[in-house]
Amino acid sequence: MTTPLSSDEIERYARHIVLHGVGGPGQQKLKAARVLVIGAGGLGSPLIQYLAAAGVGEIGVVDDDAVSLSNLQRQVLHTTADIGRLKVESAKEAVARLNPHVRLTTHAQRLDASNARGLVRAYDLVADGSDNFDTRYAVSDACFYEARPLVTAAVGAFDGSLTTLRPYERDAQGRPNPTYRCLFPEAPPAGAIPACAEAGVLGALTGVLGSMMALEVLRELTGFGETLVGRLLLVDTRAMRFETMSYGWDPANPLNGEGA
Repeated sequence: MTTPLSSDEIERYARHIVLHGVGGPGQQKLKAARVLVIGAGGLGSPLIQYLAAAGVGEIGVVDDDAVSLSNLQRQVLHTTADIGRLKVESAKEAVARLNPHVRLTTHAQRLDASNARGLVRAYDLVADGSDNFDTRYAVSDACFYEARPLVTAAVGAFDGSLTTLRPYERDAQGRPNPTYRCLFPEAPPAGAIPACAEAGVLGALTGVLGSMMALEVLRELTGFGETLVGRLLLVDTRAMRFETMSYGWDPANPLNGEGA
């Protein structure tokens, strides 16, 4: 049963409620939604803030890390006073200040193949802002098996990418939707992609991609516009260029491929 919006919520979300494509029904969907966010770092910070501001009813956050001084150049959910605290606890307090109508559930643990399905199963949609391929594969596999939509993004020093995955469904032609493993069949060799601490990352870039993740989550939950399923959005901040590349189902992928 849908819980009516309070007078305070109606005023708070007024710009959504008058927005064609969202409206009152869309805002009700956001209030009823449960979204799991992987990582409360550079991507997770703006993502969590915009989901909370939008009125997503419950936001789960998975992160086992503590806030450090070097995080603060881009992880705007946290402050200098939070250094040394668990990021999930800092995130919970930040969300409480931003919107008291939103519940944030903390998961102070590292997601891996052993616990991913249990975490994913409890939510309606997953947004992955992790910084390594092991976690991305674990999350995307779990979302496939638990039939949960996945919004996933990644950033480099000056560039980023974003896509949405629904590989447990088929497209309009009856073909399986692509999996994350269709896009990236194998992780790059160890050391091929330098870590953030080595290569650096433009702080505002994580804000752009994290905000776009939030946009995709809101789109998936309310249904407006055209989804990024089967499309990879590429962002190059050096040239301020945005491009979209189409990708499809790989029959050889191990999840929904011909031999799966």
